[in-house]
Amino acid sequence: MTVFRLPQGYAKVSRTGMPQGQDLTVHASAESNAPPSGSAFTIRDFIKLESAGGILLFGAAVVAMVAANSPLAGVYGSLLDTIVAVQVADLVINKPLLLWINDGLMALFFFLIGLEVKREILEGELSSVRAIALPGFGALGGMLVPAAIYIALNWQDPIALDGWGIPVATDIAFALGLLSVFGRRIPTPLKTFLLTLAIFDDLAAIVIIAIFYSGDLAVPALLVGATALAAGIVFNRLGVTRVTAYVLVGIVLWVAVLKSGVHATLAGVLIAFCIPIRDPRGESPLRKLEHDLHAPVAFVILPVFAFANAGLALSGIGLDELLHPVTVGVAAGLFLGKPVGILAFVAIAAALGLATLPRGVTWAQIAGVAFACGIGFTMSLFIAGLAFEHGSGDYFAGDRLGILAGSLASAAAAYLVLRLSCRRSPEGTAATTP
Repeated sequence: MTVFRLPQGYAKVSRTGMPQGQDLTVHASAESNAPPSGSAFTIRDFIKLESAGGILLFGAAVVAMVAANSPLAGVYGSLLDTIVAVQVADLVINKPLLLWINDGLMALFFFLIGLEVKREILEGELSSVRAIALPGFGALGGMLVPAAIYIALNWQDPIALDGWGIPVATDIAFALGLLSVFGRRIPTPLKTFLLTLAIFDDLAAIVIIAIFYSGDLAVPALLVGATALAAGIVFNRLGVTRVTAYVLVGIVLWVAVLKSGVHATLAGVLIAFCIPIRDPRGESPLRKLEHDLHAPVAFVILPVFAFANAGLALSGIGLDELLHPVTVGVAAGLFLGKPVGILAFVAIAAALGLATLPRGVTWAQIAGVAFACGIGFTMSLFIAGLAFEHGSGDYFAGDRLGILAGSLASAAAAYLVLRLSCRRSPEGTAATTP
């Protein structure tokens, strides 16, 4: 049985001149009240929170499925359709609860992604070209091949083609939750590879949403949003470190983006890039905010999103639905496209001498992580909702069916491959098969 615990205290990290891919030494310090300052500890902290959050995600999805396929189905649907309105003078936001979750709560999720990406670019894994080459190539293959599989299967249906972005996503919470089952048998460089690859996936998802899944643009709202973003940038350049200032600007930016036709969650990413990484005292407002947000996002926002979006009514689903090109395209993109794309592009990078496998990591373990990246779930569900909300909703059930099937198959394959490729040494330290 795996027990998940929140990290106790914080930690200081030292890197002692080791070759690329070697493990990092972490020294716990219970007395420190500062947020984590080393990128390696942030990775460990992230793993603990996200893997535990994966358990809640799974539980929320199960509850949603039970609710959608029980006498509670009517209550479940009515709850998500409940209209929630907020009005300030002439400004009115009137949306069903489901869209408040997807447009509002998920903006905080994307805000956290933005913080992580900025930190990694400035001080973490993405600050070194050599360090990002391997996961960067893997992420590229893990996006192109699943999308190509989906497009090939749905080429004749222009509406269904809108869903091409669904199988390119990776659910990092579930993927890390799966790796956590193996404990110390998973080498730290392998986890770092997965996290860095997932960051690239998140960046790609942000670009895909901004370019391909935005509606008709409203120029006045865009101008307001641009002004709010400019204010955030000015605050950053002036050395403003009070988070409250950025929160107020972020609210204005979110409302403006929501009204503009661009998806509102992008406001979270944009304002996150304005948060300063350092203040005059050498402390990091960005790291502190990132640290404070991990638990609410992992344990509240993502499970609520899963509960609201994973409820697929199975009654009436027959062979036609199971074999529909949308369902098959999503499932095949996740289960086959992800591992094939990641492995192929990583192999190409290694063959060309552009990247090397981290020390202590085998090709079999890379294959296991590649299958784990096929667990799309949260981000796939999110993109699925965007893909068809501007057109026909006829395919959304097929999307969810494909997401569930592809993610479950990917999780099973990842578990089997990692179980065969990882073993525990007699001393209990991480070891790998040749």
